[in-house]
Amino acid sequence: MLNLEKSAAAFAEAKELMPGGVNSPVRSYKSVDCNPPFIDHALGDKIYDIDGNEYIDYVGSWGPMVVGHAHPKVVKALQEAATRGTSYGAPTCIESDLAKLVMEVYPSIETIRMVNSGTEATMSALRLARGYTGREKIVKFIGCYHGHSDSLLVNAGSGMATFGVPSSPGVTKGTAQDTISVPYNDEEAITKVMEEVGDEVAAVIVEPVAGNMGLVLPKQGYLKKLRDLTEKHGALLIFDEVMCGFRASLGGAQAAYGITPDLTCLGKIIGGGLPVAAYGGRKDIMAKVSPSGPVYQAGTLSGNPLAMTAGLATLQIITAEPEYGKADYSRELTLKTKKLLLGWQEKAKAAGVAIQAHQAGSMFGIFFSEKDVLNYEDSCNADQEKFKVWFKAMLEQGIYLAPSQFETLFMSGAHTDEDIDRTIAAAEKAFAAVAAMGK
Repeated sequence: MLNLEKSAAAFAEAKELMPGGVNSPVRSYKSVDCNPPFIDHALGDKIYDIDGNEYIDYVGSWGPMVVGHAHPKVVKALQEAATRGTSYGAPTCIESDLAKLVMEVYPSIETIRMVNSGTEATMSALRLARGYTGREKIVKFIGCYHGHSDSLLVNAGSGMATFGVPSSPGVTKGTAQDTISVPYNDEEAITKVMEEVGDEVAAVIVEPVAGNMGLVLPKQGYLKKLRDLTEKHGALLIFDEVMCGFRASLGGAQAAYGITPDLTCLGKIIGGGLPVAAYGGRKDIMAKVSPSGPVYQAGTLSGNPLAMTAGLATLQIITAEPEYGKADYSRELTLKTKKLLLGWQEKAKAAGVAIQAHQAGSMFGIFFSEKDVLNYEDSCNADQEKFKVWFKAMLEQGIYLAPSQFETLFMSGAHTDEDIDRTIAAAEKAFAAVAAMGK
């Protein structure tokens, strides 16, 4: 039995100090009915809790640790940067260095603005879209998460596509009413919305590869449909690649699927584990951002030198020329991820447990479902009780996974074949535990 005595005590104390004992809800492990391990340190693909337990980590701080924890090159760059000061609130050359590298990988980004979080990036991109088009309505997709800004915390009603109503206390009806929610992967629904109000829509924002209802892939031709509809009606297409950027492929989902958005939101990896995000796109649109234009957005810590340093060091590693005889970094991660998922599928089948396994580059996840998962409704219909049993059985064996079937998992360059084999062996026991439910 996994010993989490110290973590349990730390969690009890934290609950007296912070709402739910955490600073972000999913960390509470509430959805899997157990207490979270409190982490002491991490190295490579391993994470260690205050009770001394070691885990193989497939969360990777929810995506940014693509090169693994405490990579020597990233740590060295940060140490050197810290000796020069931790924050200036002033322009630096390293901001431009990171911007140029991001723009090399993402040709659709002609101008970029650094911010501190994915929420800031999407919120700012939507404000820019409204300012650029002079329109007020936006369209989002049910199950796609774009941060916690008020206009995006909405639920859809019972119709195919409806105007949003607040899904969190504190969000006003007036704020939510200009947000239209549409089922993901439903061409009929988005076509209907755009036919009815497309000329009033400032932007359609989408996770091109959805990562917040579990990993859900776009159906063939779906992203092109969004591109065609937005062009037809003069609306902007915003790709929220905060999660799938540099993950679905090196150039993100837009490179993997061959679709060019007007604006792109990035995060996670471009901070190398520190709080960084960005939004960028066509030069004529970005020219509307202050101080070049009238759309205001600012941030005292935007472009923080430590964050820029970590991001630049990380991107330099994953964009480096591959060693002789090896695939590039992104391709290597994709192959590792495929090996792991094939192993999980084999063990699930042997145990008689139905799963759906999804992969986009180095992003991956499974659903306990008989049918494929194409949208948020399908994700909700997957068996959450089986997931809880699976999750706890994996954690007991030292495999650190996201504590929710609605989250996505990530591979890093630090994961070894031995680690993957160990994870597959653990999955065999976990699937057996699922198969034994109700017997």
